[in-house]
Amino acid sequence: MKAVVYEKPFSVAVRDVDDPQIQHPNDVIVRVTSTAICGSDLHMYEGRTAAQAGIVFGHENLGVIEEVGSGVTSLSEGDRVVMPFNVACGFCKNCLAGKTGFCLTVNPGFAGGAYGYVAMGPYTGGQAERLRVPFADFNCLKLPPGDELENDFVLLADIFPTGYHACELAKVSPGESVAVFGAGPVGLMAAYSALLRGASKVFSVDRVPERLAKAEEIGAIPIDFTKGNPAEQIKEQTNGEGTDKGVDAVGYQAQSHDASHEEPAVVLNTLVETVRPTGLLGVPGLYVPADPGGPDENAKHGQLLVSIGKMFEKGQQMGTGQCNVKQYNRQLRDLIIAGRAKPSFVVSHELPLDQAPQAYEKFDKRIEGYTKVVLHPGHALAA
Repeated sequence: MKAVVYEKPFSVAVRDVDDPQIQHPNDVIVRVTSTAICGSDLHMYEGRTAAQAGIVFGHENLGVIEEVGSGVTSLSEGDRVVMPFNVACGFCKNCLAGKTGFCLTVNPGFAGGAYGYVAMGPYTGGQAERLRVPFADFNCLKLPPGDELENDFVLLADIFPTGYHACELAKVSPGESVAVFGAGPVGLMAAYSALLRGASKVFSVDRVPERLAKAEEIGAIPIDFTKGNPAEQIKEQTNGEGTDKGVDAVGYQAQSHDASHEEPAVVLNTLVETVRPTGLLGVPGLYVPADPGGPDENAKHGQLLVSIGKMFEKGQQMGTGQCNVKQYNRQLRDLIIAGRAKPSFVVSHELPLDQAPQAYEKFDKRIEGYTKVVLHPGHALAA
């Protein structure tokens, strides 16, 4: 089958790789119809992880089941399904507690597994024509048949639940004000989720004009951090108090306020400044224990200088960690079906699998309005 394979920093290729096979009675094989490129894929693409050449990318996957293992009970050939990026067993201590992003079974020695991601287990990614799904009864979410709402449903694999998870970590409630740092796909989903949860005022902080425009379209207040300290800009619009809640949807590759260099802790520290005393911070933005491209030795080892003293003084609380997608994807699916949510507003490009290398390059450079790319394996190369 064709698949998107990592070659070296800033280089992926579409190559022939082995077709997936049923390896366990609880597996299914899915013919992938949609698979999205994630901002966290760019960390590997840029060589900012320990990813080795040959890994097949892709953890945001939707498709139709082609083959069913003998132990699968709730799924059938022909079912249309979307898979959480988390690979989870469903029966370990963390899965039973709903913490499926930290499964203790699927990736021995590490809490959590995922498709097509470095250190997240032996699970081939879904930027490919087919995908093996383990523990399929648990990991597959059924969708209505057909191809309607494809771009909405594929976002249930990661970014829509992750944006919602950010608001859950910060316990966003109706009537509250929220500052969301980062207006990439997850940041936009966090701002959108805050509005869905009834936030009265949502600020979206970024520097890319297309992203800020998209945030404004959904009802958020755009804040360009290159035009002045974003905390001060937001306080000017909250009677000097700051917001009730804050979200870091950026992570360890954060840019300094003048966008001249990377400053890994700048978003965390600016959130501490932005959010009022006793406010809550939700941090789904990716932080890693090792970053080969870190700007200093501490950053290379995931050690950042965070204003813990000011955070303590203000009595703030912080929630962190990757999203437990299964906590949210069923409810969010039903919001989409009911017409109450339309997360596909973030999708800027739909492309055949063949164009993945060009899509990665443009998405990485944030050019031509590339905010979210959905690849459709099986489609012919566009002219």
